[in-house]
Amino acid sequence: MHRARLPLVSVAAAAALAAVTGCTEKSDGDGGPGAIRVTASDDACEVSKKEFPAGHVELAVENKGSKVTEVYVLFPDDRIVTERENIGPGTKQTLTAEVKAGDYRIACKPGMKGDGIRQDVKATGGGKAARRDPRLDRAVAAYRAYAQAQADATLPKVKVFTDAVRAGDLAAAKKAYAPSRIGWERTEPVAESFGDIDPKVDVREDGLDDDQDPEKDWTGWHRLERALWQDKKIGKREKDLATRLDKDLTDWQKRVGKAEITPTSMANGAKELLDEVATGKVTGEEERYSHTDLVDFKANVEGAEKAYALLKPVASENDPKLTRELDRRFAALDKLLDRHREDTSSYDFTSYDKVGKADRKELQDGVNALAEPLSKLAAAVVASPKK
Repeated sequence: MHRARLPLVSVAAAAALAAVTGCTEKSDGDGGPGAIRVTASDDACEVSKKEFPAGHVELAVENKGSKVTEVYVLFPDDRIVTERENIGPGTKQTLTAEVKAGDYRIACKPGMKGDGIRQDVKATGGGKAARRDPRLDRAVAAYRAYAQAQADATLPKVKVFTDAVRAGDLAAAKKAYAPSRIGWERTEPVAESFGDIDPKVDVREDGLDDDQDPEKDWTGWHRLERALWQDKKIGKREKDLATRLDKDLTDWQKRVGKAEITPTSMANGAKELLDEVATGKVTGEEERYSHTDLVDFKANVEGAEKAYALLKPVASENDPKLTRELDRRFAALDKLLDRHREDTSSYDFTSYDKVGKADRKELQDGVNALAEPLSKLAAAVVASPKK
């Protein structure tokens, strides 16, 4: 999900959004004694330390502004090291990341739009790095292989979709649309880490920059979604966009193997996927024309669960109480989703516009119950075992 596509929310709505995503003020929001304190407001992004030792870094973020914000740690070329979304006004969040020595930027994005307010920071070091549990190295390798496999499997499904668009076959294109997005939705944080691919393929109209023209600059899945379900027509523009989608996703497939992946980025990515569910799928914003939100919802949860499963051997030793809670919450959310499909072996979900308010609330509560403990996974991965 391209960040900027989210609508601005009022202060009143922010409280509700924070409740959905688990971004409520908690005792652990203050961070540990060595944490970098990030104070976000509507017009500032203050950082307590401009230099800090490389390694495991903890950000203690407090939003003192009037808008929902998000905080990023970025490489100088805007690739994403890690991020935390949906930090409501008056709330705090902690974020644990693994960074090498070098230059970075910390960015706050009030309203979750634009480039944000940035501070240049430096991770210093060069001394001997702490030895990492070899199980975590294996987890990173397995997750990298998983992300590549998802990208590889996506391209043929996308071609079924884009071939139907180019053929002008409205019914076939509609049928192929949701399946073409599953691999992307499972591994979206990896794609987003590159910075430039997601805005090309997954942006919503309201996420375009102010200087972009929707008729000229809007590309990707959701532009085609609107044509198929709302406009109910396929013209030359749509056929050209189908070819552009093939090209952009091939670029993604080729670059997945070069993504920066660490144990903490896997854990934070799992939380990001739950944020995706909370801000787009539960609300019905993501697939507003096709109403295939539950397909994306399930794929996001599967991607988060995969990252968690790979990290669980270490996290369960460091924080067994947390992993027991996560096991329960993942199982409960999977069970809720299963109620909205005919059999558990298919991705044939109920159209989201047919899901009533009570069921949506139940799904929202399930996401909320999982998102809060999942936000602690990164810290558990790098912590010392609890006695």
